Amino acid sequence: MTGTAHETAEKDEAWAIVHDVAGDIDPVVEKRVLRKIDLFLMPAMMIGYGIVYWDKAILGSASLFGMTTDLHLSVVDYSTTPATTDTSRLSWATSLFYFGMMAGMYPMTFLLQRFQLRLVFGPVVMLWAVICAATAGVSTWQGLYVQRFFLGFVESVIPSGFMTVVSGYYTQQEQSLRQAWWFSGTGWFTIIGSALNYAFAHIPSASLTRWQCIYLFASALTFIFGLWCFAMPNSPVSAWFLTAEERVVAVERLRKGQTGVRCQRIKMEQIKECATDPKLYLIFLMMASAYAINGAVTGFGPLIVSTFGYDTLDSILFQFPVGAVSLIFIPLCGYLTTRIPNIRIPLLILCCLPVIAGCAMIWKSSWAYHAAAPVVGYALIGFFGPVVSLVITLGASNVAGATKKTVMAATVFVAYTVGNIIGPQLVKSETKAQHYPELWKGMIICYCITITCATLLYIHLRRENRRRDAMDLDESLRDKIAFDDLTDGENLFFRYVM
Repeated sequence: MTGTAHETAEKDEAWAIVHDVAGDIDPVVEKRVLRKIDLFLMPAMMIGYGIVYWDKAILGSASLFGMTTDLHLSVVDYSTTPATTDTSRLSWATSLFYFGMMAGMYPMTFLLQRFQLRLVFGPVVMLWAVICAATAGVSTWQGLYVQRFFLGFVESVIPSGFMTVVSGYYTQQEQSLRQAWWFSGTGWFTIIGSALNYAFAHIPSASLTRWQCIYLFASALTFIFGLWCFAMPNSPVSAWFLTAEERVVAVERLRKGQTGVRCQRIKMEQIKECATDPKLYLIFLMMASAYAINGAVTGFGPLIVSTFGYDTLDSILFQFPVGAVSLIFIPLCGYLTTRIPNIRIPLLILCCLPVIAGCAMIWKSSWAYHAAAPVVGYALIGFFGPVVSLVITLGASNVAGATKKTVMAATVFVAYTVGNIIGPQLVKSETKAQHYPELWKGMIICYCITITCATLLYIHLRRENRRRDAMDLDESLRDKIAFDDLTDGENLFFRYVM
């Protein structure tokens, strides 16, 4: 049977170039194909997601450059003795970005599935650049609220889109490292962004303030990334940077994992299956709990560090260790999972422990002038990066069916927004003298929830794999249904990774 017999809207577009019997793959060609895919996707996706992370994190540093005063994001109450400062407006400016992302996540991700990638990514990223640049024109805190909401709305398609793109180009074994590579953009841009913020801090204020210059520069980087998005192929089937032979190999090598390539028809039955899948809810809770700390760090990190007895510029530089931890351990965990099978969840739990220790150190240590202990604790919370990266990998690698993958990707990043909304609200300026106890206690509780959910997920996946291994399945069907756009629940040849 040839691929043309399968060319319907119900099927994966892989059938356009492969047969229902697995073909032989030349290892040399496969290695060349993987290298080409890596070179096209990974550097640009790493930069793209780094910009997504940075233009949120800018708010924390921009507040140190006068944005808080210029836009009246903090209110000082002189009727109390001593005077108290209310930073709730800054908290809401941070959270509203994620409300916008939450609102856009499902419609934008389904839009990405329904239409060609370049026709969605390209225009949306260009719009993102415009909205980011518009920050420089905001003159009130109310205007900033509006800008932040729409910035989150348009950016919503990037992380969920990247998650599904990787699942359509790479095998299950390869996905963990590749998801880690693009997500490590958070680490790169924590360091690069902090260095840029430090540099902008030395620019003399003229017609534009320093924080306005930072946002304009970020919008320029976003525009350049948008040009690459217009060149993104829809799937390996149409990858213009591969030869005809290489495109066949790029698709054929995905057959064993039974995850499929890409189907643009949205299927209600797959949405219903996802809604009854316990994996969805466990991964949602893990992501929301693990990422709550990011909302606090991106919006308030430099301000929190400045209370350790360091000046404004020093507090920006102390973002470097947090970025370094993410930069090193996100790819390292991804690499280890490619070498040792089924260690994703054990590694995730292990990486939760330094975060809990870091929160406890910041909370309970002395915040004396130039205190070292809270700075060490602040660096340790950078381990939230590999935790979240592994959650993304678990979500992407353990579902099949194009629509179900879309729902899972959107849900993972809706959970991401929930965590980021919760985090800033736990920073209570009036508890600064007590070391923000609500924040650190809340984060410790969140990471205990993450560990519990990860343990339950491991038990569930292991039990399901054993049940399927015990079945007497007709192996001759494996190749024939690999690209029929079946879900992991429908396809009993699918095996879950832990």
